Amino acid sequence: MSTNYDEKVEHDTSLTEDVRDEYKQDIPEAQSVSSEIVEEYQFTWRASIVGSLLGCVIAASNTYLGLKIGWTFGASLFGAIFSFAILKPLSRALPPKWGGGYFGPKENCSAQSAATTAGGLSAGFVAGIPAMYKLGLMTTPEQDAGTLVVWTLCAAFYGLFFAVPLRQHFVVNQDLVFPTPRATANTIISLHNSADGEKQAMAKAKWMGIWFFISFLWALIAYWVPFFDTIHILWWIGNDANYAPLMSADANWGWSFTWDMPFFGAGLMTPGSTVWAFFIGQLLPFGIIGPSLVQRGYLIGGFGFKAAGPTAQSFFLWPGIALMVFATLTEVLVRYKSLWRGFQQAGIELKKIYYKVTRKTPTHTSENIVEDTQYAADELVPMTWWVGGTLASSIMTCAVMGKLFGMAVYQSLLAIVLAFILSFVGLQASGETDINPTGAVGKITQLIFAPIPAGSLYQLQKNNLSAGNISASAAAQAVDMVGDLKTGQLVGASPRSQFYAQLVASFFAVGISVGLFILFAKAWPCIIDQDPNVKCEFGLVAVNAWKNVTLLLTGGEGIPRESAIVTGVCAAIGIIFPAVKFFFVPEKYHRFWPSVSAVGVGFINTAPEVPIAMVAGWTAGKIWKRLRATDYDNFMYAAAGGLVAGQGIAAILKAVLTIGGVAQWATAISCIDQDVANCP
Repeated sequence: MSTNYDEKVEHDTSLTEDVRDEYKQDIPEAQSVSSEIVEEYQFTWRASIVGSLLGCVIAASNTYLGLKIGWTFGASLFGAIFSFAILKPLSRALPPKWGGGYFGPKENCSAQSAATTAGGLSAGFVAGIPAMYKLGLMTTPEQDAGTLVVWTLCAAFYGLFFAVPLRQHFVVNQDLVFPTPRATANTIISLHNSADGEKQAMAKAKWMGIWFFISFLWALIAYWVPFFDTIHILWWIGNDANYAPLMSADANWGWSFTWDMPFFGAGLMTPGSTVWAFFIGQLLPFGIIGPSLVQRGYLIGGFGFKAAGPTAQSFFLWPGIALMVFATLTEVLVRYKSLWRGFQQAGIELKKIYYKVTRKTPTHTSENIVEDTQYAADELVPMTWWVGGTLASSIMTCAVMGKLFGMAVYQSLLAIVLAFILSFVGLQASGETDINPTGAVGKITQLIFAPIPAGSLYQLQKNNLSAGNISASAAAQAVDMVGDLKTGQLVGASPRSQFYAQLVASFFAVGISVGLFILFAKAWPCIIDQDPNVKCEFGLVAVNAWKNVTLLLTGGEGIPRESAIVTGVCAAIGIIFPAVKFFFVPEKYHRFWPSVSAVGVGFINTAPEVPIAMVAGWTAGKIWKRLRATDYDNFMYAAAGGLVAGQGIAAILKAVLTIGGVAQWATAISCIDQDVANCP
């Protein structure tokens, strides 16, 4: 559950510095744990299914939140805590033949691995895949269901099989820190070490359940009662005071208050430097500069893409993309030592794999190989499994990409090799710093594919997005799975058992990610509509970023003249700010340094209520910590997780109601002019 900094700011906010420290302090390491009971079974169907279902809950939330703002959440700590809360009581209440029996930390690790796997494939469906529809490169999600399933299978199984050789290098040979997987391992150990650990897990599950129910019920009521969705505070104040600018700020620029529970939860978990940077990034273009330029006649309006002239949205789109892309790449490049080590070790591992497959003896080696003495041979994944799986998934990918996407075989193979090599970059960064540069991986692949010829602009764009999606999704999945294997090493869980759990969960991941995307796209067609002026419930920040970068790289569209200078300035800021933080600001002050990527998200986001909700959540968290510090430390993550998951599940039900034609607003209370047409 490492933090992913993407051009869509795939910000895994489920574990902030304060919370991470909480899980690292005063908790015994795995090696010091003594267990009086030997776990006969580490992989079980109960653990795999419960963990996969928990991952599906996170996938539902990630689809909703990712389409809104481009941020997704990991499931490792969520899966560890709540699989324990579910399976521990069941293990005592049920007889063995019905799924009862001892539930220990190693089986808990398998459940957590399944949760991470099942919840980790939604990223492509809130970014690159919708971007393909926006560019007219695919038909409709329902018609493309088979294509989406096989594409997702390819991405899922790359990560599964890539993770096995990557584990040997990063977990065994280098023994990198992997902060979040280590925190997850310590959490699992503490839960099973004493009765207090079990009580704490149950208390957290209770808090999570309460806030899940509140969030779910609130979002469901909001389908019919707009007050539970949005309150137009500024409009009503301006209306009563007869002050047009306040009314305009709400009606024309979107500055209203929304009961967006997931973003209250996100604000609880997100560092203030990110929350306030996002808010400032929203305020500047859509609260100060944009309205001023409209008033002076330099812009013709707030939102939309119009032939008559630039709007605030079209003007600030490219500066926002520049901030996100250049800040993301700089975050990777300033860690050039880790980056170079990642590429070096990719070459070393590829050579080792070649020698193993061909059974040749290397003339020399540039690396001391550490023997994996922690496990017996039958606890490890045999080489024939992952080599065969990698070959099979590679062949499948070439066939799928050729038949369904029109990519040449050599291009598909190049995307696969890039995914494997760039996995080393992501893992080196994630293992050392807890930052997984998924967006940088996708952009590097897109840059490499941009000059590769194709028969038409249509095919060039299709190849570019497909290759970026393959590399980013496969590398991200591999990074998550190797992180789980680090958790397993610390807990003492068998890599083969975790592999089984990840294999089972991969099928859940494919089904839930594709199914949710089809459901959401049918309920809200604006997600895939090619018209940029269609009003949409979702901000589609990540989608628009991927789409426009593809247009730029393939020559399909240039940067509008009116925003080119600002874009250049923002690109420079995106490089300078992370570099200054890394080279000149002491590490203890890094958490106060503003996130330039989050400012870029604000430039692209067209829903000001989202950062307002996050600021409200962050502020509530600070007040909570000041008044009840112990409760905050113990239950903040549980409360935030409930807020996020509840509305994510409610969104599924709302999508079903929308598809079923159920009328949305039963009253116009709190709407502008109390007119149902002006409801949210």
